[in-house]
Amino acid sequence: MEKQEERELDLSIVMPCLNEESTVGYSVDDAIRFMRENSICGEVIVVDNGSSDASSKVAIGHGAKVLTEPRKGYGRALRTGFEQAKGRVIIMGDCDTTYDFYHLMDMYQPLANGEYHMIIGNRYAGGIEKGAMPLSHKLGVRFLSYCGRKRFGVNIYDFHCGIRGFTKEAYNKMVFKTDGMEFATEIIAEIAKNNMTIKEIPVPLKRCEYDRKSKLRTIRDGLRHLRYIYSRK
Repeated sequence: MEKQEERELDLSIVMPCLNEESTVGYSVDDAIRFMRENSICGEVIVVDNGSSDASSKVAIGHGAKVLTEPRKGYGRALRTGFEQAKGRVIIMGDCDTTYDFYHLMDMYQPLANGEYHMIIGNRYAGGIEKGAMPLSHKLGVRFLSYCGRKRFGVNIYDFHCGIRGFTKEAYNKMVFKTDGMEFATEIIAEIAKNNMTIKEIPVPLKRCEYDRKSKLRTIRDGLRHLRYIYSRK
């Protein structure tokens, strides 16, 4: 008999995690509720990237599959999750409650139907709650997205939106080399390189109401994105 864990699933939701014990349970709950109420056979994968708190324990308690990735980096954690994902569609998103994992149908359905290879959120179009993103980050993302559009020839206005999805078929065509925050740009570059279809949809960005430490380093991460955009061959 085929083992349950070896079956191909409809959807894998992958969340990178670093010290998010106060929020990861809420994000996992919403993702599981979305799949259950829409009769989607799927899994939630939380990739613990070296947390020193109880993030893994909380995620498991709420029903997620937890992977441990000791090599540091946003991209490295996501790549580890993607490699283990069994869904025909993969959706990634941060587990800090800033993204909505319950209202995912507009992202999931077009991918499941084969209409697009990738769908990415646009926070500027969906609405950024007051306090959810510092002004420096808002301006930086707009500038880097402009550079990315010109460099890779894609009509995307929010290159760094943390919630996005793609088909497993598309993932298998992409070759990743980065481990840091610039991984968000590398995914789009790979989609463009392989002439795959991509669509941007409005998504809201909420302010996290729980006690947590932000992982954003605006200048450092911005320079990494910029360096990647113009050094990629």
